[in-house]
Amino acid sequence: MRARGHWAAPLLLLLLLAAAAAPGKVLGQQGNLTSRADLAALYALRGSLGLRARDWPRRADPCSAWAGVGCRGGRVVSLSLVGLRRTRLGRLAPRFDVDGLRNLSRLESFAAAGFALPGSIPAWLGAGLAPTFQVLDLSACAVTGEIAASAVAGLANLTTLNLAGNLLSGQLPATALAGLARLRTLNISGNAFSGALPDAVWSLPELSILDVSRTNLSGALPGAGLVPSPSVQVVDLSGNLFYGTVPGSFSQLFSRVAMANISGNYFDGKLGVSGVAGGNVSSAMNCFVDVAGQRNQEDCRQFYAGRGLPYDGPVPAPAPQPAPPAGTNKKRHKNLKYILIGAIGGGVLLVAVVAAIVFCVVCSRRRRGDQREGGAPGAPSGVHGSSRASAATGGAQPTASPTNMAKVGDSFSYDQLAGATSGFAEERVIRHGHSGDLYYGLLQDGTNVVVKRITSRVVRKDAYMTELDLFAKGLHQRLVPFMGHCLDKEDEKVLVYRFVRNGDLSSSLHRKPGEEEEGMQSLDWIKRLKIATGVAEALCYLHHECTPPMVHRDVQASSILLDDKFEVRLGSLSEVCPQEGESHQNVITKLLRFSSTADQGSSGSPSATCSYDVYCFGKVLLELVTGRLGISASSDSTTSDWLDNTLRYINIYEKELMSKIIDPSLIIDEDHLEEVWAMAIVAKSCLNPRSSKRPPMKYILKALENPLKVVREDNGSSSARLRATSSRGSWNAAFFGSWRHSSSEIGPSRDDHMFKRSETIKSSGGSNGEHSSSRRRQSKEIFPEPSGSRDTED
Repeated sequence: MRARGHWAAPLLLLLLLAAAAAPGKVLGQQGNLTSRADLAALYALRGSLGLRARDWPRRADPCSAWAGVGCRGGRVVSLSLVGLRRTRLGRLAPRFDVDGLRNLSRLESFAAAGFALPGSIPAWLGAGLAPTFQVLDLSACAVTGEIAASAVAGLANLTTLNLAGNLLSGQLPATALAGLARLRTLNISGNAFSGALPDAVWSLPELSILDVSRTNLSGALPGAGLVPSPSVQVVDLSGNLFYGTVPGSFSQLFSRVAMANISGNYFDGKLGVSGVAGGNVSSAMNCFVDVAGQRNQEDCRQFYAGRGLPYDGPVPAPAPQPAPPAGTNKKRHKNLKYILIGAIGGGVLLVAVVAAIVFCVVCSRRRRGDQREGGAPGAPSGVHGSSRASAATGGAQPTASPTNMAKVGDSFSYDQLAGATSGFAEERVIRHGHSGDLYYGLLQDGTNVVVKRITSRVVRKDAYMTELDLFAKGLHQRLVPFMGHCLDKEDEKVLVYRFVRNGDLSSSLHRKPGEEEEGMQSLDWIKRLKIATGVAEALCYLHHECTPPMVHRDVQASSILLDDKFEVRLGSLSEVCPQEGESHQNVITKLLRFSSTADQGSSGSPSATCSYDVYCFGKVLLELVTGRLGISASSDSTTSDWLDNTLRYINIYEKELMSKIIDPSLIIDEDHLEEVWAMAIVAKSCLNPRSSKRPPMKYILKALENPLKVVREDNGSSSARLRATSSRGSWNAAFFGSWRHSSSEIGPSRDDHMFKRSETIKSSGGSNGEHSSSRRRQSKEIFPEPSGSRDTED
């Protein structure tokens, strides 16, 4: 049963519009406003939302002159913010502030689709709205956080609830949803919830349209004892993590509804829908045994095994085994003897090689120890010596003396810095970090600074030596602007940095500057691409320009500082250390590391490898693409599930899939959409679970500097012309091709099989059938890895 993609989406849209239009009879404007309470409530909303005077003019009757205000009998019955804009002052700090709705005692509908309401849904909403309230549309409003039960409970007459395209999370309030007895349309698609879809939703007596697609929900469908509401006409469960068999009651439901989409899940067993009714059901990319176009069995087994669930799958018929011909037993035993001899010999050789390596390491240590005891010049002191010592101990433990470090940057007196921070007052604290407390300070010459104070409270009291060791190599423009230090006290060290005005990326990504236009609820795309390129430049410096290569180990949004021009200054440098394998002590680790794919060290700390930085940078890129806050700072199971779900929509051949994951607050044209697409492809390559397959930072930087070439480079004649006219063509063909190769190895996208068919159909529609077949060739044949791509393999 194939997806009816060419009619399912329009049908769903028409049904949604029809459902939304049902209560629309109350939206007509009749007469002038006669209620003082309603007038006061409207003016309160006008102020809290910062609406423009041209939309809601003063000294004019709201019922006849205010856009989106609907009245009946002199009272406000409907309110729509769709298409309205805030004033310049209102755009400085937009928030979800709609307290004025409490006083509209006849309100029946509130629609704010596309109007920015950043923040969580107010908990008072359920009890504060009028008893007559029927329609709530908050789709694509940049709403965040969890849905409180009190925000929904009490809306007994609610018929339409649309929360699609936001950043909502957490579990759905089961009890509150069960109380919406008159609900006909429920659309919560395009969010990031957790947990299961409450069983009570299926029993809502008047439910007609249910859309929970792409919401990260999981769980099995309710079993015996629950019969779905007979009023249901449209069901969309696609793009989630539902699993288990489809109960008979749901097979009957899917057979009779106008449209059912359960594709992109992990349902198994038999669907039990066939014949004409099956044409209304989209069931691709599941684990069904009676339907074509399903996931491969290994994916299904891994999914069920990861959750501790049994999975049988289809049982293949045993292939007949031909009887061995007579007289071959002696030959078989002879071959087995040779195999055993070869295996034993190989094992002995391997043990000898390992013993030789251990012997060389021990001799090297003993020789260097004798040199130090005899006063001979051993390992070089200063910067490089400390770096090698750090690698030897598995962490950043610099050995350079404070006397040498005192020459890095300016030297401040303790009293000078205490005065700049008001005696290290608590109100000057920016953050309590694991490597020291950060204070805001103001020097006597008016310079704004950030002061890091390392006291006995800090676990790693010698972390400041790591930063001084790094700054001794040179003050790179992409690192945090270091000014100086105070090393006077034995038990307290202080480092000084220049203050960066725009804070870090985690606080700036969704902070709305006053000069931006309405609808851009966060940093615009130009700034996001500029930030990504800046971080890549900083990591490229650490990985490829420092000797030995340095690993940051703490790449996340809060480590990326932004100055007044949104230029990147990479901070959180206390974890920086040389890459593992750069010293004699790690020779064995370096030889055996290629078989490992983990990104954690033996002690559970971040791995000191460049590929670990690349992986973390990939999460930062996804944060810029999707607008999902906190991804780069988290590694829990919820984040892992979100990453798995998001990466399925990143496909080198299908740009349209980006609409499912792109930050809804971004306003971009076609060229910028291709750049977003390219950044997502780069992010997927960085997140390859095999660390040896992740691209080096120098290639990532080139890709971000030329993002359109990542997605526009092709195997056809245009590619040949590019290589003939461009000096960069020599690496375009190999390097940009590797994004396709690397990203394809992360795992099959849930849409790969679904859309490869459409790609073939589109190509065969013209005279380019040969090209369509070439796209089905193996990726290694079309897109070879670039030479030198293993420079920083771990």
